[in-house]
Amino acid sequence: MWTAERQTIPERSQPYAAGMLLHAIRYFPKTPRRAYPANVKTEPTSTTVQGLKKLQRIHQSSGKHWVGNGFPVRSVFDYNGLGRELSPFLLLDYAAPHPFAPGTEKRGVGAHPHKGFETVTVAYQGELEHRDSSGGGGKIGPGDVQWMTAGKGIVHEEFHSEAFVREGGTLQMVQLWVNLRAKDKAAPPGYQTLPKAQIPNVDLPEGAGTVRVIAGDFGGHPGAAKTFTPINVWDVELRAGKSTEFPLPEGHTTTILVLSGEVGWPGEGEPSERTVAREGALAIFTRAGAGVAVAAKTEAHILVMSGEPIPEPVVGHGPFVMNTRAEIEQAFEDYQLGRMGELI
Repeated sequence: MWTAERQTIPERSQPYAAGMLLHAIRYFPKTPRRAYPANVKTEPTSTTVQGLKKLQRIHQSSGKHWVGNGFPVRSVFDYNGLGRELSPFLLLDYAAPHPFAPGTEKRGVGAHPHKGFETVTVAYQGELEHRDSSGGGGKIGPGDVQWMTAGKGIVHEEFHSEAFVREGGTLQMVQLWVNLRAKDKAAPPGYQTLPKAQIPNVDLPEGAGTVRVIAGDFGGHPGAAKTFTPINVWDVELRAGKSTEFPLPEGHTTTILVLSGEVGWPGEGEPSERTVAREGALAIFTRAGAGVAVAAKTEAHILVMSGEPIPEPVVGHGPFVMNTRAEIEQAFEDYQLGRMGELI
């Protein structure tokens, strides 16, 4: 049995030992935990909304640790902890700006598997190259996004691009794991490259800032990504001293990651450490309500994420997230026997 106490991976996956992109191996308790039930979805059409979601708390990300030899990250949440409350989101890692000197050594993470969910990598600075067993792959740089569906199983690798290694520079990115429903965990693996130029950029009212619509819909502008369940992923720049309201569906899990600057939440009382979020902090809101209000204390950069919860058991072990422990064991067997394919 694969248990939380056994912290090894089958021998076939030794390249995995270098670490996985923006995530260490994480383990879920033996007893499956259930996600919250989804509520009725609504479709707000205005950027001014009534009945706002309430701020529940502000969660601070962990200290920095290295994944492989190329990714200094801060764990914001994972499926073994806070992620249990944030369905359909499983894990979020943030690689804050980090300088790399010019070099010749390959930097990144070698071949490793995934099954049962999707990974979303948003690049802000630096450049990555990706290759996987579905034949997907490519290069992403500042403003680009890669959206990988692991589905029934995939093997992939990610490294700094040759040019970035040679020239050096600053790396900054975010990686989000999004769960799949049981029926979609058997979907064929796939890969979406979303270049910056193809991601809609929408101005907020009254010059409050801009929204890049990576997934979902904002103000009638559909996002660039194709998703299995209703989710919104918006990359937002806010101007200092401005407030704005973001319509978000009733019943959606809603969180906001602060990438830079300082933001607060109108209507949540006097500003304090409990109501002001700074770089690396995650604001978590109630599912009840049809939107969130945000006030930028300074120039700020935030990532808004909302999604319809998936009311199914979640069982995870390392790079696999399924519904039962038997399915986790099957995932390891599939990987060992090469059923997830080989890098091509």
